[in-house]
Amino acid sequence: MQGTVDGFSYGLVTPLVAYLMACLGGALGLRCTTRSMLVSNSWRPGWLALGSAAIGSGIWTMHFVAMMGFTVKNAPIHYDKPTTFASLGVAIVMVGVGIFIVGYKGASGTALFTGGTITGLGVASMHYLGMAGMRFNGKLEYNTLTVAASVVIAMCAATAALWAAGQVRGFLWSVGASLVMGLAVSGMHYTGMAAVSVHLHGATGAPSSGDSPAELLAPMMVGPLAFLLIAGVVVMFDPLMVMGKPDWTRVENKPGIPAHGDLPHATRRPSIRPRRGVSHRSPRTPQNR
Repeated sequence: MQGTVDGFSYGLVTPLVAYLMACLGGALGLRCTTRSMLVSNSWRPGWLALGSAAIGSGIWTMHFVAMMGFTVKNAPIHYDKPTTFASLGVAIVMVGVGIFIVGYKGASGTALFTGGTITGLGVASMHYLGMAGMRFNGKLEYNTLTVAASVVIAMCAATAALWAAGQVRGFLWSVGASLVMGLAVSGMHYTGMAAVSVHLHGATGAPSSGDSPAELLAPMMVGPLAFLLIAGVVVMFDPLMVMGKPDWTRVENKPGIPAHGDLPHATRRPSIRPRRGVSHRSPRTPQNR
């Protein structure tokens, strides 16, 4: 029996909130990735890890909020908790691999393509693993072409976002990139949902195990959203990262003593050259006479 699917049971509320969550995670993650390119190597892994967790948490929260509006007529939906939270781990790990590649190799050429592809596959994997955690009296079926289109959208969005992070053009540039990334991630989600069709085993029924969306809402808010809040505080109290300016810690890569020793050499050279000129001309004068 074919099930009747409604992806917007709460109207535009869930799509808008989901989009904002994707933008928030993308903005924090991109700024952390940008910051990692401006600091010394000792601080870079920390910023890249923070950016990976921010983007992964943002897209996972976006997916979960959007799924709150997904219903199937006469088939109550529940969610398997281990599978649902495993999708969060997959998102953070795979996004992290792509971000670390770009963070260390640069946002250009092969590194950008590889990092964007892995990050995009992470976004798509999170989505379909989260869908696999659904429990109801039926099964999901997917249109192959539409699924492929959603994966391509995810990879293109991730590549564009990582390229924007590597430009280091300031706060407004990153805000625009995060808005585009949020739109692309949301577009990927709803493209993937358009590929879904539901086949029910009976007219009514409920799964034997699993948690309802309301039961998963509390840990979802306390976990990833709390982390996004902490990451947002880090961004707010780091003006160099907000403005996209170079970091003073670059000086750590230079030896301290020679750096100070360059100034005396710069002042001595002009004074030494005139003396050499005078001492060089003085022996010539008696010879000419």
